[in-house]
Amino acid sequence: MNPTYTAIATSSGRDARAVTSDRRLDLKLALPNEMGGTGDGTNPEQLFAAGWAACFSTTMDLIAQRMGLDARDVAVTAEVSLVPNGPGFALAAVLRVELPDHLRGEAGKKLLEATHRSCPYSLATQGNVPVEIVVE
Repeated sequence: MNPTYTAIATSSGRDARAVTSDRRLDLKLALPNEMGGTGDGTNPEQLFAAGWAACFSTTMDLIAQRMGLDARDVAVTAEVSLVPNGPGFALAAVLRVELPDHLRGEAGKKLLEATHRSCPYSLATQGNVPVEIVVE
């Protein structure tokens, strides 16, 4: 494998700190209130949701350009949930995509499908995480 870019981050758990090797990200992690924690910090699911929303949006813009479409006004909200799975948890996701009027219909549908087939986060979760895409 010959990566174009590698992100490196270190953490010792959900109630600890997460720090990237370049120190640009250094934040407190905390278990959410809903799971018995203090909620007094960011949690991994929030970080995953933020990364997926940004990646999906960027991928959509690149694919739209190739298709001759304008996707600059698109907004993506990722909802990443922990769902019970045996003794632990699994992930589930909803991607809410706000499409402008000119991308509604068949062109927008094709753009969303191509984006979901190409986004690195979507590819990484394919077959492992149920994903619902909702157009708003």
